[in-house]
Amino acid sequence: MTTNLEDMIQQRRERAQHLREQGIDVYPAHYHRSHTIEEVLRLFTQMGESGTEDNLLHLAGRIVASRHMGKAVFIDLRDGSGKIQVYFRSDEVGGDNYKSLLQDYDLGDFIGVSGYLFRTHRGEISLRVSDFMMLAKALQPLPEKWHGLVDVEKRYRQRYLDLISTQGVRETFQMRSRIITTIRHFLDERGFLEVETPILHSSAGGAMARPFVTHHNALNQDLYLRIATELHLKRLIVGNFDKVYEIGRIFRNEGISTKHNPEFTTLESYEAYADYYDVMKMVEEMVSCVAQEVLGTTQVKFGEDTIELSPPWQRISLRQAIKERCGIDFEDYPDTISLRTKMQELGVEVGSHALLQGRGKPFSTSGSRSGVSLGRGKLIDELISTFVEPTLVQPTFLVDYPVELSPLAKRKIDNPQLVERFEAFAGGMEIANAFTELNDPVEQRERLHQQQEERLAGDEEAELPDEDFLQALEHGMPPTAGLGIGIDRLVMLLTNHQSIREVILFPLLRSKIA
Repeated sequence: MTTNLEDMIQQRRERAQHLREQGIDVYPAHYHRSHTIEEVLRLFTQMGESGTEDNLLHLAGRIVASRHMGKAVFIDLRDGSGKIQVYFRSDEVGGDNYKSLLQDYDLGDFIGVSGYLFRTHRGEISLRVSDFMMLAKALQPLPEKWHGLVDVEKRYRQRYLDLISTQGVRETFQMRSRIITTIRHFLDERGFLEVETPILHSSAGGAMARPFVTHHNALNQDLYLRIATELHLKRLIVGNFDKVYEIGRIFRNEGISTKHNPEFTTLESYEAYADYYDVMKMVEEMVSCVAQEVLGTTQVKFGEDTIELSPPWQRISLRQAIKERCGIDFEDYPDTISLRTKMQELGVEVGSHALLQGRGKPFSTSGSRSGVSLGRGKLIDELISTFVEPTLVQPTFLVDYPVELSPLAKRKIDNPQLVERFEAFAGGMEIANAFTELNDPVEQRERLHQQQEERLAGDEEAELPDEDFLQALEHGMPPTAGLGIGIDRLVMLLTNHQSIREVILFPLLRSKIA
């Protein structure tokens, strides 16, 4: 028994065959259009009807709507730049062509049209068609016109249909592109050099996260998809590049949520002779600049809140923020057992299955780690994600983190139990992470070996020593500040989306079971 969809597909195949029988190529190799739709609409506005009535134009696009009116047909044609109404009359395109248009052309087909611009009685700029041709026959129907795709998973799995039918989706991804372009321009103007570093690593370092593992056959060697770009970028600082950045994909083999996708895009930048205070200033200037350039304002709507992104942003110590929100002063609990006991008194889940928000630069995806007892640093991290992060709606820098959470950051001179690190929050989520980099190779080696011990004890997110990086550090790295920004979360903030899947073109989904 066939379904309605199967019947529709079969009808479209039969129409394609009917066109072929008439000698028509339903998938021609090329079509030379003279203008995009956006260009012809602008041309009409600039020149007026009298200025364009003798100009034969060639447009191309997808049929997205059709209205039959006796011996005339109005079609809405859409290309990548916009939409225009095209007008067919049987006596102008020829009776046989007009009949073919009615019988063999469907919504979703790509066509090329030639004709002249005019304005209808209702004032709509339209194209009066003198000739047309099939460019690509659509064998599958488009989603229902008025409701688009209502199946959320199908929207993500078949993003091409989402882009065609769901209002505002194209605009979100166009805005994403503009956001990234503006960030690049901001950094380029400040003397940063954009670079590219490897995705395949022999050691997974630069963040506290679980990596994806792959295997190189020719080398007979296991490799890791990068969890951060940090260690290679700092090698470039050692090599006398003073300001570098990279915008690229990061991969972490962890959980999925509305704020986490296993592959995501980050900006990481490193600046010699700077510290985390310099980076704080740069971050608030960068984000407000991007908002102003892309949105025309530094005030953005996010959910029910209006967020003001213009500098200066609030600065608050991590210790103070946690103490104010849950009453725990983590300096009163210098070991794991005492802190865990206090957290359990508050009802915070701190068992072996606690959901973690790892915070290696630029940030980690969340993931559960069964069978692992959380160390003091991860317990403090749990306090951040449980009590502090959801409350930080307006842009805020949380500063000065425990050394246990930041094995690559420089200790504070006045309190060696803390490091010079900040995380930036807005809309109740982390959007950036930065610190003054640890450039003492002896201390760095000690810290990474401590992390290795934690890894052996069962912490799959603990950092592993990278001998090549440590050797590079031994050649001398100047005082340096590093920054990581989650591009996807920044786009979420600026486009008012509550799920990261709305701002990633092809988010990771579970394989579809047939």
